Amino acid sequence: MASTSQLNTLISLAEKKTDDAAKMLGAAIRAGQDAEQKLALLHQYRDDYAARLETTRSVGLSTMSHHNYQVFLGKLDSAIIGQQKIVENENRRIAESRSAWQAHARKKMSFSTLSQRAQKEEQQIESKRDQKLMDEHAARLRAYKR
Repeated sequence: MASTSQLNTLISLAEKKTDDAAKMLGAAIRAGQDAEQKLALLHQYRDDYAARLETTRSVGLSTMSHHNYQVFLGKLDSAIIGQQKIVENENRRIAESRSAWQAHARKKMSFSTLSQRAQKEEQQIESKRDQKLMDEHAARLRAYKR
């Protein structure tokens, strides 16, 4: 089994990697939330613009204005599709970052468990050594008293 100092080094490295992975996960979550907010704004803007088209249509609209509305709505639809792809990519990045963080956390826990086992074994060995010394001391005292 690895020595305690080696395990402590491994635990420290695993903690750093876990912290770094947690920071990356946090950044990915923030980026995902930003992307979803932008998508929601695009949807809202498109809905508002489509409502404005309907209102203007009921009052009367030239063919050129109607065409311009349609072209702009098409551009908004393209922007929405592009933003949806960004949201999907961010969600994938979040999932990957979460998996990486979990893997690092598991590794850190494994090293901690190994360290605890090593400490327990050392304590048991020390306890046996102390018990042996006490037994030897008691045996010498009995032999001395006789």
